[in-house]
Formats: sequence, C-alpha cells, structure tokens
Amino acid sequence: MASDRDPYRLSSPRIFLVRMVIFLILAGFVALILYRQIMTAFMANPGLNALIGGVLFVGVILALRQVGRLFREVRWVNALRAGNAGEVAAPVLLAPMATILGESATLRTISTVTLRAILDSIGTRLDESREIARYLTGLLVFLGLLGTFWGLLETVGSIGGVIKSMQTGADATVMFDDLKNGLSAPIAGMAIAFTSSLFGLAGSLILGFLDLQAGQAQNRFYNQLEDALSANASDAPLDSGAGQNAAVPAAIRAALDRLAASAVPADPANSRAAMAAMANLAEGIQGLVQHMRNEQQLIRDWVEAQASQQAEVKKLLERLTREREGA
Repeated sequence: MASDRDPYRLSSPRIFLVRMVIFLILAGFVALILYRQIMTAFMANPGLNALIGGVLFVGVILALRQVGRLFREVRWVNALRAGNAGEVAAPVLLAPMATILGESATLRTISTVTLRAILDSIGTRLDESREIARYLTGLLVFLGLLGTFWGLLETVGSIGGVIKSMQTGADATVMFDDLKNGLSAPIAGMAIAFTSSLFGLAGSLILGFLDLQAGQAQNRFYNQLEDALSANASDAPLDSGAGQNAAVPAAIRAALDRLAASAVPADPANSRAAMAAMANLAEGIQGLVQHMRNEQQLIRDWVEAQASQQAEVKKLLERLTREREGA
C-alpha cells in the first residue's frame, strides 16, 4: 500500500540511466541514417575526427559510470535504514560513513553535526566526479575549433599557392584550368574546418546531455540522502567517545546537541548550510578549549620555573651568608 511506503527510502537512479541509454540509441539511429554523409565528412580529416570520437566515447563511459555507481550506494543506505546493511555490498562513495557507523551500528549512533560533515564530504565527492566529464565536454568544443582553424590555415595557404602559380599573359583557357585544379586544395581545407567543427559540436551536445542526466541523478541522491539522515539523526547526541569531541566540555556538548536538534530547518534545501555552520561552531569551540588548555599549561610551566629559580636564589644567598659568617 502507498501508506506503507517509507517516505525516506532512496529512489533508484534507474530512470536517469534509461534516459541516457535512450538518447544514445536515438543518436546512433541518426548516425546510421546519415552513415554515408558522416563517413564522407569523417574522411576529410580522419586523424582529428577519430580523436574527437575517442574523447566522446570516454565521456559517455564516464557519464554512465557516474549514474551506475549510485546503485550500490542507494542499496546500502536503504539496507542501513532497514537494519541489514551487512547483507549488501559495502559502499564506495559513502565509505567514510560506513566506517564511522561500523557493521552493527545505526544512524542514531552519530550526532547530527557529524552527519552534516559527512554530507558535505559526499557533496564534494559528487562534484569532483563530474569535473572530468565537464572537461571532456569543453575538450570536444576545443577540438572542433582546432579543426576549424586548421582547415582555415590550409585554405588560406592553398589560395596563396594558386595565386602564385597563375602566369601572367598565359592563355585564358589554360589559366582557368589551372585555377580550377588549384582550388581543390582550398576546398579540402574548408572540408577539414567544417567537418571537425561538426563532429566536435555534435559530440559536446551528446556529452552535455549525458552529464545533465548524471547531475540530476546525483542531486536527487544527495537530497534524498540528506532527508533520510536528517530524519533519523535529528535527535542524536554528539559522540562523547570521539577524540575530537572529548576535548569539548560536557556543558558545551549538551548545548550543541540541543542546537543540532532544534536548528534543523524545515526546508531541506537550507539544512545543509545550517548544519555545516553548526559543524564549524563545534570545531571552533573545540579549538578555543584546546587553546585555553595550552595557555593554562604554559602558565603552570612558567610558575614552576619561577619557583625553581627562586629556590636556587635562596640557596645561593644562604651559602653566601654562611661563607661570610665563617670568614
């Protein structure tokens, strides 16, 4: 029944993968229809065009991988919420979270501040995973422009050679034949320019759509993960056994727990920034407490050094007094 469905269960990214596959099938169908024209254009500059095709292939594989890697993470989070995370494969993207939770832990064993810090780390990893795809999209446009300028240079050079080869005073028919034969090189240069631009722009269009779908899949995964963790860990206390939080006094830890429990905003879009601010607050308080302890230790060391010096001065004065009385 619909009422029995877990509202915080993560959705499978299968729909985005299906969209990407359908788009690739349509692109392949169009390429099959225009096979003769595409082969003619490809042979105008097979080296550069093959490089563009190779970059496009690598970009397609990376885009599909970005969506495919989310399946394992979704299964693990859903199994974690169900209490049987040990029965599924360990996550890769959420490996730090799995390490903190352990094999038999639940989401409530980690404080909300810690979970928000984990979410920030996951968001950074998701953004970094798309950097290569974005670079490849720009690289395809660059290769298309490179072919354009390459072809234009050959065209200009060929036209200059044709003009130099024309002989003044020659028969008009001979000159026309020479001109007609000489224009074949500039036309070949224009073919390099236009075909490379065509393949580069078409490749960037395909890769851009795939990167868009991958980004949407990652954004939905992150938002649903954020909602699920916020719902399950909103009342979780700070882990007093952690090495960093142990330096914070108990009263401060309790205040941070109450702040973390009450400051979760209703809008999920603002929760990440709010909890990141609380994480920074906890780190700042921890640093302040550590600094105060260091200052106290320095003061104790200084007092002990002063006491030792005073004892040595006292002994020296007593010895001088005895020597003077003996004299």
